[in-house]
Amino acid sequence: MIEIPESITIAKQLNDTVKGKKIIEAEAGHTQHSFAFYHEDPAGYANQMKGKRIGMAAGIGSMIEIELEEKNFVIGDGTNIRYYEPGRKLPERYQTRLTLEDGSSLICTVAMYGSMFLIDPEVYDNFYYLVGKEKPLPVTGDFDYEYFKELREEVSGKNSVKEFLATKQRIPGLGNGVLQDILLEAGLHPKRKLNTLMEQDWRRMYEAIKGILSKMLAAGGRNTEKDLFDNPGGYQTLLSKKTVGGPCPYCGNLIQKASYLGGTIYFCPYCQE
Repeated sequence: MIEIPESITIAKQLNDTVKGKKIIEAEAGHTQHSFAFYHEDPAGYANQMKGKRIGMAAGIGSMIEIELEEKNFVIGDGTNIRYYEPGRKLPERYQTRLTLEDGSSLICTVAMYGSMFLIDPEVYDNFYYLVGKEKPLPVTGDFDYEYFKELREEVSGKNSVKEFLATKQRIPGLGNGVLQDILLEAGLHPKRKLNTLMEQDWRRMYEAIKGILSKMLAAGGRNTEKDLFDNPGGYQTLLSKKTVGGPCPYCGNLIQKASYLGGTIYFCPYCQE
């Protein structure tokens, strides 16, 4: 799933690989999918995209936004975008295809659910898009401790740490995936209630958010997700489906998992009481 490390990494790869190239052919809705979502009728995407040059791409939380002159193409969480070099055989099943002037292609596919929105950025008012554009990402200087304290004021002390960090788009693109290593680094259990935290706990949480996300981004994303070229990221996750049942990197106790708030959480029972 696309979270902050992946959206920023893939946006950079798009800028390095396809920025400035013209789209000579496009299609959307190639393979029917009940949970592939488009903005308006996907049959109209082809005419609107054909002939446009690809502009800047940017990671905005859990979305990737690509400028196409007067329109923007926004790829949401759950959609995989991959680059196919000229001459490489394309998959039979996909949702959206952009064929470029050099013969290369960008292919978007949806597994469980995902969105591909061709929008006018001046009038598009989707909540997730707007907060992704407006709120500072933790890997920027605007996300300082004073801003973090303002986020704390939006929640009840009865909320859990996971609820605070990974719901309501308080921090766009910080989801259940990157949450795990952040909380291990901070020594906090995902179910820990906010009203039990001391100031030093809040400070550790803030530093872990900044530090872990910076490491993930520097490594080109997490090893549980793939980039534009279908390669896994270089950041080796400490808590994930790849490490459950193995030893905690800090204390050696076995990593456990549980279901919580609609997703799976991973934790060390010793480091994260």
